[in-house]
Amino acid sequence: GVDYNRVLLILAVLEKRVGYSLHSQDVHVNIAGGIKVLEPALDLAIIIAIASSFKDVPIDPATVIFGEVGLAGEVRMVNQVEKRIQEVLKMGFKRCIIPKSNLKNLKNISLKKDLEIAGVKTVQEAINLTLN
Repeated sequence: GVDYNRVLLILAVLEKRVGYSLHSQDVHVNIAGGIKVLEPALDLAIIIAIASSFKDVPIDPATVIFGEVGLAGEVRMVNQVEKRIQEVLKMGFKRCIIPKSNLKNLKNISLKKDLEIAGVKTVQEAINLTLN
């Protein structure tokens, strides 16, 4: 699973920074296989999944999303971005939403040839890019 306090932070960001009224909603976050995930790079993907459900707009299944999220709604840099994107390519994804601050870490141009990579600075920007 996901740390309960991390989910509370994510919900608070969605309410305060995006304007979603989630206090009256039941929100369940599940990780397939029952794996316990401590990786903060999962934050942005969880936010987009909750926003997708709230707006009733599906996420393109060829899209992968990662980034740590701060209380101000900013999307923070993650470690080992090139390795992550290499795995994304191996798995056949076509689009990747990452922290804008990580774009400068992509030195290997061959990583980008078969993959649309978009950098975002805020949660709102990620939601707009992914769900509109």
